[in-house]
Amino acid sequence: MRSSPIALLFLLTLATGVVFALWPELDLMGAAFFHGQDGFPGNSPLLRALRFTLFYLPAAVMVGAAALWLAGRLGAPVPDRFFPRGRSLAFMALSLALGPGLLVNLGLKDHWHRPRPVQVREFGGPLDFRPWYETDGACAKNCSFVSGETSGAFWLAAPASLAPPPLRLPAMAAALGVGALTGGLRVAFGGHFLSDALFAGLLTLILVALLRRFIIRPDSEGLRDGDPHL
Repeated sequence: MRSSPIALLFLLTLATGVVFALWPELDLMGAAFFHGQDGFPGNSPLLRALRFTLFYLPAAVMVGAAALWLAGRLGAPVPDRFFPRGRSLAFMALSLALGPGLLVNLGLKDHWHRPRPVQVREFGGPLDFRPWYETDGACAKNCSFVSGETSGAFWLAAPASLAPPPLRLPAMAAALGVGALTGGLRVAFGGHFLSDALFAGLLTLILVALLRRFIIRPDSEGLRDGDPHL
């Protein structure tokens, strides 16, 4: 990702913040769309299985890439096009740790104090609704802003950006699709507001784009980016 997509992501993040600050009721409207007489959906075996799959997919991709790298270093017959180089593996691990890990789960979620949709009075909970920019909510820990699962799903853009050039565009489309689906499910389940999911995706994509720009050499391609001895 070059500077133009990064600038676009920053503008989209700014626009998201402005829109949901001026019209915070959009978050309540989005949650109300899925809220019915029986509360929010999410208890069916199919939806639970889908959430389980999406939740563990980023970790599975990271572990799979690390396993391929280790197997290749140990002399296993790993196909060359699927053998991740050290710089690529470092980019994937660092973006996963700093994005979904540090920024989202250890940073925002535990310190923003925004109640989740299922916790606010509008949907039968005990707490007051807070727009995204207010940090004085009654949620103590693991709160609504931003969505950790959505951040992890959009992190898949990192390995997708390392796919061989003929596969890069469909890989990126698939990663963004998984991110959008995950965010949509979190809103539908009452776990997050729409702005939580949007901010999670945009902030993660910005971090991935910035790290890729500084870690991955611009003249290299695919999973084999960088020095194989790193």
